[in-house]
Amino acid sequence: MNRLSQQTSPYLLQHAHNPVDWYPWGDEALQKAKDENKPILVSIGYSACHWCHVMERECFEKEPIAAVMNDFFVCIKVDREERPDVDAVYMDAVQAMGVRGGWPLNVFLLPDSKPFYGVTYLPAQNWVQLLTSINNAYQNHYDELANSAEGFVQNMVISESAKFGLTESASEYNLADLDLMFESLQQNFDTQKGGMDRAPKFPMPSIYKFLLRYYDISQNPEALAHLELSLNRIALGGIYDHVGGGWARYSVDDEWFIPHFEKMLYDNAQLLSTYAEAYALSKNPLYADRIKKTINWLRQEMLSTDNGFYSALDADSEGVEGKFYIWTEQELKETLAEDFEWFSKIYRISKKGNWEDGYNHLHLTDFVESVAGSQGVMAEEFSERYQHALDKLAQKRTERIRPGLDDKILASWNGLMIKGLCDCYRSLGDESIRDLAIATGRFISDGMTMDGKLLHSYKNGVATITGFLEDYAAIIQGYLALYQITFDEFWIKNAQLLADYTITSFYDQSEGFFNFTDMHAEALIARKKELFDNVIPGSNSIMAENLYLLGTMLDREDYGKIADKMLSKMSKLILGEVQWVTNWAALYCLRAVPTVEIAIVGEDADAIRKDFDRFFIPNKIVMGTATSSDLPLLLDKTDINGKTAIYICYDRTCLLPVNKVEEALAQLR
Repeated sequence: MNRLSQQTSPYLLQHAHNPVDWYPWGDEALQKAKDENKPILVSIGYSACHWCHVMERECFEKEPIAAVMNDFFVCIKVDREERPDVDAVYMDAVQAMGVRGGWPLNVFLLPDSKPFYGVTYLPAQNWVQLLTSINNAYQNHYDELANSAEGFVQNMVISESAKFGLTESASEYNLADLDLMFESLQQNFDTQKGGMDRAPKFPMPSIYKFLLRYYDISQNPEALAHLELSLNRIALGGIYDHVGGGWARYSVDDEWFIPHFEKMLYDNAQLLSTYAEAYALSKNPLYADRIKKTINWLRQEMLSTDNGFYSALDADSEGVEGKFYIWTEQELKETLAEDFEWFSKIYRISKKGNWEDGYNHLHLTDFVESVAGSQGVMAEEFSERYQHALDKLAQKRTERIRPGLDDKILASWNGLMIKGLCDCYRSLGDESIRDLAIATGRFISDGMTMDGKLLHSYKNGVATITGFLEDYAAIIQGYLALYQITFDEFWIKNAQLLADYTITSFYDQSEGFFNFTDMHAEALIARKKELFDNVIPGSNSIMAENLYLLGTMLDREDYGKIADKMLSKMSKLILGEVQWVTNWAALYCLRAVPTVEIAIVGEDADAIRKDFDRFFIPNKIVMGTATSSDLPLLLDKTDINGKTAIYICYDRTCLLPVNKVEEALAQLR
């Protein structure tokens, strides 16, 4: 066993038996490279990464290849989910080299940690050839490598403002700009299958978030049509686990048919938020069904006894991608018995299979009732029969070898999950969902917070690694959501404490954005800022929205000014390249029209809040108290003659208080 056997990361532990003399990232390995004047090989991946497993089997488990690696390099393994700071620095460098980024990411460094070459997956023969070539270049052309490495470092230390030409502009938010953003985004829509017009197809929650907010303002039917098309296909297609609930990471095709089978916590957390808001808008029962079944899967398979959520389920089991999720026709016949004939028509099951090697994967393109009707198998009590068949398949799957579980708990992804659960509770009103969200929030505040600072990763009862901006941004967002479903001021006060710490320790005053790393954390060769929104929104865009909302809720003008400065500097990209900054565009929606401040005061505050939350009102903050509160938006507000009062306010100016939700909604209209 190598040094990785002492780590807690499941990904690093997977490599603990490799003959490669792996080190974890840290001073020991970096100093060894300097002492022995050896180049460093940093290999970065994550536990649910299919091609990471393939490269391990083909290369890192082979004694002859490991011998070459050990002779020529100091070899370091990095879990990108534990050390997103290391991953971001070297991913940036590799992309500057003209290499398309991805994982496994293999980067070659000089002993001073400066990168000079990088690749992603390579098969064994190519990998050995590369190792030999790198060693030859290091021994015989060191000066050229050093000059190249210095160039890549200089590219990395250029400020984001300079790199992308970002300058502060007047903070004027124009409704016409929202139409321009939508029209720009619309050019890349797949109008037949939903999502963006490309393959592979990823769910992109920040795009759907923007469309929801844009539609709320504009009532543009094209926005709603594309949103519903996309969400329907993602809910019906093969990236959704029809048997067990939850979504896989993406579809390898443009049909939402065959997924890359790993299930990531961050995808499911954000899709819960998306479907919760979409359900509040449309009341589509498909969305409620997917929410309930995904939360059930999360409870059963992803929730720790500490009430934190694990990170991921692997794509592979028994060395085969997707094996846990796919079926032969014979397996389905034996399992479903009398239900097989009609079920096979709905899902187009065949002996040949609808995928590879005679296997079938469950996939729909239309609502199951519509498919059943078109196939002539619609009958009385169809919904019960259909669910019974899925339950039989779920029971059969328990006999299979399960995919690997990445059981580390990340603060950032749990923050996204808290927000997702809060949004689901607001839309569905199920008290057990609120209880789960609160329990996870308590776990973060008790188990992953030390001296007012967040830690990034938790495993075996111990929290480690100094928190990153993504942790603070997501947890503040989660705490604000918890406050608004509980009116427990513990959450908003802790959100404020974390926000103040983030401004002190992460904010770059000169550039107007937040660094990804704490000023007290380990210094890498560059200190990055995460601006762009991807499958997870950039931590700066989440933080900007947090500060806007907190500034409004707490009457903190300093928070609002930072948020507006950030949004202003991003305006060039929002108007020019919106598909890469859609979470920023969603914040622009909040600033383009007034945010409604809803204050509820009186003994029935929680019940009235619950009634209010059923409605789709994305541009709002909700505050309340059963008695009285010193929070600015609640100060001096009381009930009315013993009846709970609802105050509808804009920019701290309130309409006359009312007692009924219907009356408050009329004021909003």
